[in-house]
Amino acid sequence: MAAMAALPPGPLSPPGGGAADAAGPEGAEGLFVLLGAGLAAASHPLLYVKLLVQVGHEPLPPTIGRNVLGRKVLYLPGFFTYARHIVEVDGKRGLFRGLTPRLISSTLSTITRGSVKKAFPLEDMEHVSNKDDVKTSLRKVVRETSHEMMMQCVSRVVSHPLHVISMRCMVQFVGREVKYSGVFSAIGRIFKEEGILGFFVGLVPHVLGDVIFLWCCNLLAHFINTYAVDDNFSQASVIRSYTKFVMGIAVSMLTYPFLLVGDLMAVNNCGLRAGLPPYAPAFASWIHCWRYLSAQGQLFRGSSLLFRRAPVPASFPMD
Repeated sequence: MAAMAALPPGPLSPPGGGAADAAGPEGAEGLFVLLGAGLAAASHPLLYVKLLVQVGHEPLPPTIGRNVLGRKVLYLPGFFTYARHIVEVDGKRGLFRGLTPRLISSTLSTITRGSVKKAFPLEDMEHVSNKDDVKTSLRKVVRETSHEMMMQCVSRVVSHPLHVISMRCMVQFVGREVKYSGVFSAIGRIFKEEGILGFFVGLVPHVLGDVIFLWCCNLLAHFINTYAVDDNFSQASVIRSYTKFVMGIAVSMLTYPFLLVGDLMAVNNCGLRAGLPPYAPAFASWIHCWRYLSAQGQLFRGSSLLFRRAPVPASFPMD
């Protein structure tokens, strides 16, 4: 669950165009916008709980359970328990706090990717073929990954201001604030208090995470398809078609700290309780945030929302 939430948009769709290819460029873009908005809305409660866990908000006590070895362990509330708590406090609509700016951000990202793709069409690029030699296929993978990276970076920059607003709307749950109550009022407040740079806090770690994700995912998939999948195997083409998707899930866990740091920087020291002590100090930079989380052993905080082990106090009797 957490792995899927951490995946950057775009590069992990299984092969095969489907209905989007038959709908034409304009119809396909509209379809992708609708699909992106629908996915954003459906997954919003998941990402909402995930963000609250990322900032360290734990309103419910841990419970005692047992691991696979039968030993007693402390478990923090999982997604469903946490979501029920939000419903009890804010009602069912509370699970969709911050959804509007997130939908706008998702739409901007999709439209921007489509615009960049039109400006630099894939038809001008060579696609990898099984008939290519090793050097030729690697060169094509590098070119295709560079193209994906360009689309992702541009769409990230364009959509990031609305991402910041969405994050801040959601973490108001922690301190019960109403500082960011609407998209336009939030834009005016951020510009007044932080200037234009306030819309881009946390952008650098997000972009770095996207770039590392794309290169690692595409290169690993290429090398596995080239050297590990035997052409004599009857299902070789099927395996190759999904290698990139599977690699994306694995690599997303390795790049998760960039996502965490980027989200924390988006809400840090912005006047909301979730971005101030005791939840976090005022970070001077995203590197400061990374080092702080690393020292606390919290670089993967929020990466799992089902079985969340709690740190055991020294005085807690587990046996």
